[in-house]
Amino acid sequence: MTRPESEPPTRARMPADVDAPDKVAYGLTFHQLAVVAAGALLFYTAWHALHDVVPTPLLVGAGVVLGGLVIGLALGRRDGLSLDVWLLHAIGHIRTPRSLSTSTTGGVSPDWIETPQAGRMPLPAPLRLPADAIDDDGQVSLGDARAAIVGTTTVNLALRTPAEQTALIDGWGRWLNSLSTPTQIVVSAQPVDLASHSRALAAAAHAQPHPRLRAACADHAEFLGDLAARRDPLRRQVLVVTRSAAGERGLHAARRRADDTVRALSGLGVTPRVLDGPAVTAALACAADPYRPPRPGGLAAPDAVITAATPSRTRTDRRRS
Repeated sequence: MTRPESEPPTRARMPADVDAPDKVAYGLTFHQLAVVAAGALLFYTAWHALHDVVPTPLLVGAGVVLGGLVIGLALGRRDGLSLDVWLLHAIGHIRTPRSLSTSTTGGVSPDWIETPQAGRMPLPAPLRLPADAIDDDGQVSLGDARAAIVGTTTVNLALRTPAEQTALIDGWGRWLNSLSTPTQIVVSAQPVDLASHSRALAAAAHAQPHPRLRAACADHAEFLGDLAARRDPLRRQVLVVTRSAAGERGLHAARRRADDTVRALSGLGVTPRVLDGPAVTAALACAADPYRPPRPGGLAAPDAVITAATPSRTRTDRRRS
């Protein structure tokens, strides 16, 4: 049975805290109850061990301070994490070495290097990255798994009719329901280098065959240069990262899932494409440093062999030889 065009689409309410943990008792989760129980057990043990030695008012005051700390740890949140978990991450971050190196530090230093005293300058720790290599077809090696990246455009639902919006949402839901492996959707805003485009247009204006074309090209170059000087234009980048399942055989499983994602998203009015090796390298480099302007010519993959053509000998060189 089809729905008439005039009938409004069915809308369902979804809570924003759909991933929130369940409340067990007294409006507290199991994790919060465990923190409160640990604090109560600590105070009970200290009371039975010290109530004959330490005055009661002092123990009560210490219990109030301990209770405040326990309640703060149980109910406090920071950056979407409970306060105790956030403090554990903070301690781990403080203990993490600040100096990292891609090479191993187990080698022996040469004699001409002055070895610093122990404790003054720690040696750099090895830098362990999650990705090992990037293939020519764009697959990223993650140790025992592989990942592929799909770049896609966006669609404006506000410009669609209710029936079209319902169809697009249904197609999006079918793709989400078809996922059987971890999939990540990354939406980022990146700066656009309009100054280089302005210079390129200004240089190409003199090569136009007609005076009006030269004037239009120069005017557009001036407009882009003025826009780059007054504003910071941004562009939106949407990446879909697909991964192979744990223990899945086949070297191209992630690429196959990326191709399936392209076919599924093509029906939503967007333009998806699977990124190859250089495009994946550029995307990862831009994610690591989004404010660095792109290099002309793009970036080569880490394992790519860079070669150059051998210059041909001219007549002058032959005469000299």
